[in-house]
Amino acid sequence: MSSFTTPFPASATAAEVLDGVDLTGRRYLVTGGASGLGAETVRALAGAGARVTIATRDPAAGAELTTRFPAVDSVALDLADPASVRALVAGWTGPLDGLVANAGVMALPTRRLTAQGWELQLATNFLGHSQLATGLHGALAAAGGRVTTVSSGAQLMGGVDLDDLQFERRPYDPWTAYAQSKSAVVLLAVGITRHWAADGITANALAPGWIHTNLARHLDTATMQAMGAMDAEGRLLTPPHYKTPAQGAATTVLLAASPLLAGVSGRYFEDNQEAEVVPGGTAPGSGMVADWAVDPGTADRLWEIARDAG
Repeated sequence: MSSFTTPFPASATAAEVLDGVDLTGRRYLVTGGASGLGAETVRALAGAGARVTIATRDPAAGAELTTRFPAVDSVALDLADPASVRALVAGWTGPLDGLVANAGVMALPTRRLTAQGWELQLATNFLGHSQLATGLHGALAAAGGRVTTVSSGAQLMGGVDLDDLQFERRPYDPWTAYAQSKSAVVLLAVGITRHWAADGITANALAPGWIHTNLARHLDTATMQAMGAMDAEGRLLTPPHYKTPAQGAATTVLLAASPLLAGVSGRYFEDNQEAEVVPGGTAPGSGMVADWAVDPGTADRLWEIARDAG
């Protein structure tokens, strides 16, 4: 299978990717759409004429976007709470052209579990989105919809440990847990492709790149400085390899709404291009996805685990 390429450079913005694309009559749901990359995704989709629903823990946080765009609304969603996911699904009516699984948490310093016993990063980044997509399956199928999962280059650092998902036997490490959750997010797109293709639903995953957003709120000063993103006085720095939020959301809207991606499914993109599959554990770099994050067998086993947890 040859790699999929697009004409958009890594520096393209979300608005540039959707320039000339008419999304009038289309409907999208963007988790974590009230700030950061999610907000830029909402702006680009709504700017192209789509009706967009922001799903966020605090619906009031989306006020700037719902005021600016009459076709944007906001609903409550806590991905770590299955009851909250079920409530959103129960209130949904009509077809859904695209689900953008954007919300997430990163590098929680201590091991935290949900009420159901799931490690919180895995529960938020993967399981909640899996349950949401499953609940909205009928709406997605009615529109021949797309699921876009926002992963990270961290998937190169660690795969999914199917025998110890919750760090019950291995020592908890913030970055190992984050890497696992982001590999799982890619595997969700693979699983949807394998199980729902006959329903006309496609799914792809992506890494947005390095961007200053609230996702880094759990990182300490030393970590930020080691990343080159903070100086000795605690001021944020923007290294050359960092993107703006508008650039970071470009690959998201490419997968979610560009006509170029019609029928494309089960792939991983970065910088608006399909990434190269490399051995897991390869030093993090752009344009690569770990083989363990796109492994069909692992995707099927994780699919069953998520189904049984539902």
